[in-house]
Amino acid sequence: MTVKDDRVEVYIYNEAKQGNHESGDMHYTFVNEDYFLCAIADGLGNGPVARESAAIVPEILAAHHDESIDQLLNRCNMHMHQKRGAAVAIIKADFKASTIQYSCVGNVRFYLYRQADDKMIYPLPVMGYLSGRPVKLRTQEYTYGHGDLFLLHSDGVDIRSPKAFMQKSAGPYDLYKQVLDTIEHGDDATYISGSLLRP
Repeated sequence: MTVKDDRVEVYIYNEAKQGNHESGDMHYTFVNEDYFLCAIADGLGNGPVARESAAIVPEILAAHHDESIDQLLNRCNMHMHQKRGAAVAIIKADFKASTIQYSCVGNVRFYLYRQADDKMIYPLPVMGYLSGRPVKLRTQEYTYGHGDLFLLHSDGVDIRSPKAFMQKSAGPYDLYKQVLDTIEHGDDATYISGSLLRP
């Protein structure tokens, strides 16, 4: 799946664990003139039960994409009550401010590579998962420049040296292909590689 316009370029991979018909991972993307929103939800376990929890996230984000990340995560958490639960990460890029926000509960990883200063940002997520119980959120915000790369992935993707991958990538599609070569198909796997383009 691809999302491309003059502000963002994104490539998405999603695959179920080998032998399963349904992935317990779900993803969501939305873009308009003001912002880009993207998320990965990794339902606990795998198969239909995991998917039931993960599927809550794209539904909530589609209906409330104009809200803050904290509001969205709290909504998702509320709807996880009496379900298996899910690890959820959301990023939101504000095109006018040239900022990107990230928040995560669970083991969905996010990397932002800033080309101008050769710096990779790797914020640590809040441990645990969304399950309906109260959670402490830690939303973090960073500035980005034209062409900066980002990568968001579930724990079914195992990258040994993400900074090296991002340094040698010519763009988001090149990064997508490099990560694809590492997929081992032993778990549900989802990743989103992208580039933020500032006009």
